[in-house]
Amino acid sequence: MSEASNSSASGIYPEIEERPGRDSFVFGDDLELNQFDGLPFSTRYYQLLEERKTLSVWKVRREFDEAVVNNQLVIVSGAARTGRSTQIPQWCAEFCLSAQYQHGVAVCSQTSRQQAVDLALRVADEMDVNIGHEVGYNVPLETCCSSDTILRFCTDDMLLREMMSDPFLESYGVIVIDRAHERTVSTDVLLGLLRDILLQRPDLRVVVLAVPPMADKLLNHYGGGGPLISLESAPPSQVVHSPSSNKDHFYSALRLVLEIHRAKEDGDVVVFLASDEEVFCAHSILRRESTRLGAELGPLEPVGLCPGAGGPFPALKRQQGCKRSRRVFLSTQQGDDMWFPVESVCFVVDTGVQKKMVYRPRIRANSEVLRPISQSQADLRKRLAGPAGKCFCLYPEDIQRPAETSPKILESNLTSTVLFLKRMEIAGLGQCDFMDRPDPEGLMQALEELDYLAALDDDGNLSEIGIIMSEIPLDPQMAKALLASCEFDCVSEMLTIAAMSSAPSCFLEAPAGTAHEAAQCHRKFQHPEGDHFTLINIYNAFKQSQREQCLSAEKWCRDYFLDHSALRTAEAIRSELTDTLNRIELPISDPSFGTRTNTYNIKRALLAGFFMQIARDVDGSGNYFILAHKHVAHLHPLSGYGAPSHKTGLPEWVVFHEYTLSENNCMKTVSEISPQVFLQMAPLYFFYNLPPSESKDILQDMLDPDGSRKPADGKQNVETDGGNTAAGCAAGPQTYDRCVIQ
Repeated sequence: MSEASNSSASGIYPEIEERPGRDSFVFGDDLELNQFDGLPFSTRYYQLLEERKTLSVWKVRREFDEAVVNNQLVIVSGAARTGRSTQIPQWCAEFCLSAQYQHGVAVCSQTSRQQAVDLALRVADEMDVNIGHEVGYNVPLETCCSSDTILRFCTDDMLLREMMSDPFLESYGVIVIDRAHERTVSTDVLLGLLRDILLQRPDLRVVVLAVPPMADKLLNHYGGGGPLISLESAPPSQVVHSPSSNKDHFYSALRLVLEIHRAKEDGDVVVFLASDEEVFCAHSILRRESTRLGAELGPLEPVGLCPGAGGPFPALKRQQGCKRSRRVFLSTQQGDDMWFPVESVCFVVDTGVQKKMVYRPRIRANSEVLRPISQSQADLRKRLAGPAGKCFCLYPEDIQRPAETSPKILESNLTSTVLFLKRMEIAGLGQCDFMDRPDPEGLMQALEELDYLAALDDDGNLSEIGIIMSEIPLDPQMAKALLASCEFDCVSEMLTIAAMSSAPSCFLEAPAGTAHEAAQCHRKFQHPEGDHFTLINIYNAFKQSQREQCLSAEKWCRDYFLDHSALRTAEAIRSELTDTLNRIELPISDPSFGTRTNTYNIKRALLAGFFMQIARDVDGSGNYFILAHKHVAHLHPLSGYGAPSHKTGLPEWVVFHEYTLSENNCMKTVSEISPQVFLQMAPLYFFYNLPPSESKDILQDMLDPDGSRKPADGKQNVETDGGNTAAGCAAGPQTYDRCVIQ
């Protein structure tokens, strides 16, 4: 075994001993074996090894190995295209092998599902092992690992969920946190908790990979307790800045793409736009314009890439034998360096702006804002096309922009995060040392919401309900609704609602000229009780189509303008939720959708979790007054109640799943409720903490027709912010005192 290891090391360390040429390779005693599976290396392994040696990360191979041996924490600073994401996890796996896996195997976290899968496939190829065996991945709704897996790629949120059963991550000897500069909520929580875990586990090694501006901040966060290894970056492309800021960044970018194509210079184009909506719109426009271009210019092929949109990810590599065309990759800020494997990219068009959803705790809603990208993002994009390429920046060179990417934890709803941290307190972990501490108002709102959902006890610790909620991979409100469905015998229906709400939208955007036909198809699924029930109709019809022998489910979805991949995702989510309920031994009732009792019970279960999200139509014309924060919203165009041909009129009282503060202020997934059921399901102290309004007075009269029941504490809480129409649910001192976060 030692001979095999030594011979393998000569292949990894070319400085020690040059491997024999492929022409002189013979079977026998000189056979070089893979140290991970004991099999001979393939020819492809040596081909890929030559490519790997050209990466800049190989220049620090020995320095990295020594740092991992002698330090618990190692920070590697380097831009993309340095090989950090593929090579360093392999070296960490070799470190675990050298210790005979006494302290565990290696894991590498990624910020997106697609990155984790792609890297696992690439690394398995480079290591000359089988995917799912020695190298695997664990992403939401898909696991490709075995007991033999010694290097696992996973998303950061999945690694957090592993801590529910393994709080100190004792199954891992090396933890690699990749793309820490993206500052996702899960990555920031991991970085905070790992400080305490390192103290508890002296044998653990943590490697953090980030771009240069973030590296110094990480070093300070961990008290300078580890070495900083800097990688040599490739020089930037030729950069061309716009002389002034262009407010019409979208059409300016598309015009520039067409100009590049007309110039007949070779190379693909990457365009960074502000939002997924702009990506879809740009894809449609460029596809239409490409048909009007002259044949002498060659084909123009737009490729929309939205990492957060779900669905299959287009192949980035050009297939052999295909006709030469210019590809235009359209993306947002979510994957600034996913393009580095694409060697054909010669042009980058950077709009310099991004549309973000920022959570506003006072109104419990996301607000859509347009912001400039950070300087680190801008620098990454300038290196995408390589030294010979060009980067067109649609903003002045001297424009001021933030140095680093804004942490998502400062812009997100923290309710799920606080629920997880409360669960970690039970497991014995101390406080989470955030690099950027969340806003106190956001923390207090999260604690207040968990208190309303009965997830906390009188001491601010997790209650039994809270512990069960933390086991369910849903946001706390939906988890509470699912738990309530166990009591009301509508679990099957609530599982479908939870899965369909968690998956991407199942409604496809109708192609030009087919909007009326698509609306007619969608109307066939509409349920008079609301959108939650419509989702059940769609899912049940989809499952029925799978049982049809004469018609494929894919064609059925196309015929009804539904997204097949989104429905398959919902199917997988529902299966996972069912397994979770079975694991924690919660009852699952038989389906009884369509009966009056079942409809009533579904609404009760929904209100058990979403009682904070009710609204009343104040004038009968669709102007819905949201009781929690006194904003006026409208129904989403895809809502069944928003259909022009809806004959029964608009419901007065509704419960909604999501509200976004944007140009249209739309409520999504809306169903009719009765105020009596709301009063039955909502906690009394939540009701009394609602800001004063006519709608609240109507409910008060139903609750107390004699006017004799007006608690002083409730009245006092209401009057605290009674004059501020933008105020959220004002919480009394009593609620705050018993919801203290550590």
